[in-house]
Amino acid sequence: MSANIRPSGVFDTSYAQEMRINRTRFDQILSAGFLGVILALPLLSRAGPFGIDLVQPGFLGTIERIAIFMIAVQGLNLLVGYTGQITLGQAAFMAVGAYTTAILMRNGITFWLALPIAALFTGLVGLIFGLPSLRVKGFYLAMATLAAQFIIPWLLRNPLAPLTNGASPLPVPRADLFGIEISGLWLYYLLIITCLLAMIAARNIIRTRTGRAFISIRDNDVAAELLGINVFAYKLRAFFICAVYAGLAGGLLAIEARSLSPDRFDLRNSIELLAMLIIGGAGFSQAPIFGVSLLALLREALIPSITPSLQEWLPRLLPFVDSVNINAAIAPLIFGVVIIAFLIVEPRGLAYRWEILKISWKIRPFSY
Repeated sequence: MSANIRPSGVFDTSYAQEMRINRTRFDQILSAGFLGVILALPLLSRAGPFGIDLVQPGFLGTIERIAIFMIAVQGLNLLVGYTGQITLGQAAFMAVGAYTTAILMRNGITFWLALPIAALFTGLVGLIFGLPSLRVKGFYLAMATLAAQFIIPWLLRNPLAPLTNGASPLPVPRADLFGIEISGLWLYYLLIITCLLAMIAARNIIRTRTGRAFISIRDNDVAAELLGINVFAYKLRAFFICAVYAGLAGGLLAIEARSLSPDRFDLRNSIELLAMLIIGGAGFSQAPIFGVSLLALLREALIPSITPSLQEWLPRLLPFVDSVNINAAIAPLIFGVVIIAFLIVEPRGLAYRWEILKISWKIRPFSY
C-alpha cells in the first residue's frame, strides 16, 4: 500500500524503479538498516568472533524461532490473507516437512537435498487437503482443513511409527556444509537468510499474475471466474504454496530443535499461527514480521515476567478456583486477551497501522 506512494515531487523515471520492492530511499534505508541489525546481533554475543557479551544466546534463539515461524505464517498469509481461503492445519503441514526432513537425513540424504524434497512433498500433501476448496469455503473449508490437523499426527503416531518413532521423540541428525556442522552462528545465518529469501519470494508472488488472481478470488471469486480466472486451479495453487512454506519451516525447525515429537504440531500450534497472522495483519507482506515477533516476545518475555504477580493476585480474587488450575490458565488467558484486544482495537493488524504511519510520513506535512 505505502509502496505506491512517494513524497511530493518524487517520480519513477524507469521501469526498473517502478518494479522495485522498496521504491523510495527511505524504504531502502529502513529495510537495509533492519536487516543489518539482525545480521550483526550474533557478532555482539559471546559466541561471536569478538567475544562481546552484549547479546544473550537465549535472545538469538528467540530470533531463530521467529525466523522459522515467519516462514510458516507467510505461507498462511498467501492462502488466508491474499486468496481468502482458510486453513486450520498449518502446524500439521509443518509436521510433514519436519518429519520428512528428519527421515531423509537419517537415511543418509544430505540436509541441502532433504529440505527442498520435504517442502515439495508437503506441498503435494497440501494439495490433497485443498481439494475441498472446489465445493466449500469459509467455515466449512475450515472444518475440512481441520481434518489434516487430526489425520497427519495420527499417521505419525501409528501407521508411520517405524519411521517416525511414534509418540516418542525422534532425534534429528546434525546438518553440515562442506564438513562444517551447521550450529551456532552458522545455524542463525542459515535461518535468517532462508527467511529473507522466503519473504522476498512471497512478496514477488503477489506482484505476478498468480498473485493478482489470488487477490481477485479473495475479493470476489464469482467475479474472478467470470473474468476467465480458473478459480479452482488458483485455489489449489495457493494451498500448494502455503504447504510448501509450512514444509520449509518444519524442516528448519527440525534442524533447530534436533528432536521431533507430534505434540509440537498440535491444534494449539495451528491456532497460534493463525493468531500471529491476525495480529500481524492478514493481506500485508509485513504481517509475519509483526505477528510472529509480538507473540514470541509475549510468550518468552511478557508472560514470564508478569506470571509471578498474577499467581499471587488471582487466587485471592478467585478463592473458589483451585490455585493449580489458575496457574495453568495464566498463559492461555493472556494470549486470548491479546487476541481479543487486537480484534477490537486494530482488526486489520499491526501491518496496516505501520502502512498508515509510513504513508503519513511520506505525504507530510499533509498527513491528515
